[in-house]
Amino acid sequence: MPTHKAVHVQSAGAPLELAEVETSPPGRGEVRIAVTACGICGTDAHFVNGGFPGMSWPLTPGHEIAGTIAELGDGVEEFAVGDRVAVGWFGGNCNHCDPCRKGILIHCANGKVPSWQYPGGYAESVTVPATALARIPDGLSDVEAAPMGCAGVTTYNALRHTRALPGDRVAILGVGGLGHLGVQWARAMGFETIAIARGTGKAEDAKKLGAHHYIDSTSVNVAEALSTLGGAAVVLATAGNSQAMADTVGGLLPQGELVTIGVTPEPLPISPVQLITPGLSIIGHPSGTAKDVEETMHFALLSGVRAWIEELPLAQAADGYAALEQGRAHYRTVLTV
Repeated sequence: MPTHKAVHVQSAGAPLELAEVETSPPGRGEVRIAVTACGICGTDAHFVNGGFPGMSWPLTPGHEIAGTIAELGDGVEEFAVGDRVAVGWFGGNCNHCDPCRKGILIHCANGKVPSWQYPGGYAESVTVPATALARIPDGLSDVEAAPMGCAGVTTYNALRHTRALPGDRVAILGVGGLGHLGVQWARAMGFETIAIARGTGKAEDAKKLGAHHYIDSTSVNVAEALSTLGGAAVVLATAGNSQAMADTVGGLLPQGELVTIGVTPEPLPISPVQLITPGLSIIGHPSGTAKDVEETMHFALLSGVRAWIEELPLAQAADGYAALEQGRAHYRTVLTV
């Protein structure tokens, strides 16, 4: 059987090592992708450290995948060998369970995530369900497309499903791997865009990304600062910090929305009385389906929004992951194959 190189993590918390693994052909309803790029996402750390139930080892991380279809399994008719495709956090759905039958594929009871239910994209080759595939449009490179499968679609899809209208004030909490895209989308959607981050280190980048205003959460009361600007219709919380999320609530306008996408298990310190009188909503938003990823990439082409990327070869995956763990990573690191 042919082989390919893939990054292996032998057990929870073990180092990332390049290994030679067997290349399995695609089964029915699957395709094999020759990977050209894979983003490093903050959630990868949860996988490497064994933070999800039912994980199997060795594990190959990576759920921001872009590449070219190399092989088709039986029953795959809508894609062809040579098609450029992306696979994100949404790694396939069953089309049979009740959520799928209701059309809410993102909540598929048998949904799959690359690196969790099957080996991920820190590899030369991945085999994935055809339901996971998003077509990469001409004009977007594979490296540019890869982060759109998770960081891109999560922020774009969250913002477009809020009630905010062009001209409304929208705040992005956190200017990192997710937030730097959130700021760009918000500006491109016509919102008066507010970036919120700790310290002044991100202020200049926030303005370059399109923010009209910058709030340093270490030097002012965030809710008061938002209110001084006129209040926000939406806060998109990309920073995985429950207290920071709660600190924005007093700056929301009546019927405002706090949309949480930053992952943290800590409870939100928010009381019902803060929500009831102004009629506020707190919303948890999952990423997006393969079709949502396609629409994210299409809007990226229309608007010029791109992740700020540092490229590293697959052989340096451990270095890129270490930079993420130590908080010194670029906005988005993409492994190239």
